[in-house]
Amino acid sequence: MKKYIIYTGLAGLLLTSLSGCDLEETPYSSIFTDQFYKTAQDAEAAIAAVYDQHASLNGGPATLLASDFSADQVYPRAVVGRNTLTLFNYDPNYTTQKSFSRANESPFYIWQVAYTGIEKANWVLEKVPAITMAEDRKKEILGEAFFLRAYFNWTLTKNFGDIVIKTKASTSLAESVVGKSPKAEVYQQIYADLDQAEANLNSYSAALVKGRPSKEVAQALYAKAALYNEDWATALIKAQAVLTSGKYSLLAEVKDVYNVAKEDQARQENMWAFESESTNPGRTSQLGSLYGPKSSESPEYGKSSFGSAFVYPTFYNSFAANDKRKDLMATSYTKANGQVVLQKDITPITTQGILVKKYQDPNSVGGAYAVNIPIFRLADVYLIAAEAEARLTGPTTLAYSYINPVRKRASLADLTAGLSKEAFIDAVLQERSWELFAEGDRWYDLTRTGKFLTVIPLAVNDVFPVRTPMAKHKYFPIPLDEINANPKLEQAPEWK
Repeated sequence: MKKYIIYTGLAGLLLTSLSGCDLEETPYSSIFTDQFYKTAQDAEAAIAAVYDQHASLNGGPATLLASDFSADQVYPRAVVGRNTLTLFNYDPNYTTQKSFSRANESPFYIWQVAYTGIEKANWVLEKVPAITMAEDRKKEILGEAFFLRAYFNWTLTKNFGDIVIKTKASTSLAESVVGKSPKAEVYQQIYADLDQAEANLNSYSAALVKGRPSKEVAQALYAKAALYNEDWATALIKAQAVLTSGKYSLLAEVKDVYNVAKEDQARQENMWAFESESTNPGRTSQLGSLYGPKSSESPEYGKSSFGSAFVYPTFYNSFAANDKRKDLMATSYTKANGQVVLQKDITPITTQGILVKKYQDPNSVGGAYAVNIPIFRLADVYLIAAEAEARLTGPTTLAYSYINPVRKRASLADLTAGLSKEAFIDAVLQERSWELFAEGDRWYDLTRTGKFLTVIPLAVNDVFPVRTPMAKHKYFPIPLDEINANPKLEQAPEWK
């Protein structure tokens, strides 16, 4: 009797068939490559398969919740498994399901899906150049593959630190079993891929297919990756390239960025997003269901919501009363019959329930929401430029010129002049927290700056009165299934 074992993640690039004493190896991802990659349609299908992994990550939505449930802005309803990230009670022996209420909300899922995306991108980069097709579209497809591979690697390294670098599609077991590389080498690879992406992608225009990255989006990722790499000069150069391109601009009203009815208009700021669709064809997001009130009681949130995530009162109270971004949260909601439900009654688990309003879709199809999930916004690029300039040169006039447009749009006064370098950088990080809350960003700002150890214990409420992160929680442990499947892959020392 044959026994089949399918490994997920990096090790899952192979389907291994075991029978008695004989070992047959069939490369899972290359089964059909002899018959595929022949036509322009094949090239389009291949790059679409890479985008499918991007949709799995951001529609899943592991990339957002791994960050947001770990940080100091939003918290989950404390059902079994969903408090794992918030309380840091995961261990290095977790697998696909263990310790998490849903696999697609876990760090394991990030590892698994990102490496699948990298494998698919590698096939595109190896096979598409030989296809006879329109050269301009071929060039663009290759640029998209380079960009997506860089994005997946950046997603992996900000979650796991040192990771495996894969730049060649796996056609044998030996090629799939690879050890980790230092984070510095990962960023070198990200830079190299983004250099290629910049060279191949077109600048933004209204003709760009929605959901596809422009040259400026590659520059935005380059700027943010360099910021995380503490490469301030590169971060500033790439952020400035986006800002001076004239291709994007801030919307006049911040609420319009998240208005499902204004998504086409919002692309002038929302540079690259997971383009969620509530009907086929397309992929949808679960976030609306999580952030809406319990029992789908409010029509403005959507047709199916469960009251699964809320804002910490301390974060809500940190906003100035006139800050327009505060209106993207709510301490009450209105039922279809006109009844107003107050904060104390929003959720049965706490009298301090505060709702997030960034992911509303009144016309959702059940739990399928069409509201887009921002990944790179122009406001983010402004704040990257402000921080990078300050770290390089101090709080110069130029640094102030980058943070103040974001504050002005929120109806705040210009940042106080004459701040010290440290105070200015802290102000930028705070501005990032207010501007990008519930967008999967905050945890990585706290870990890259080392502030998570002091900030997180203060982010508590009556649901989670004590939170005690440790230094090892800066990065997630590598999933046990991956360690067991790959003899060259070692767990991070902090998690051994």
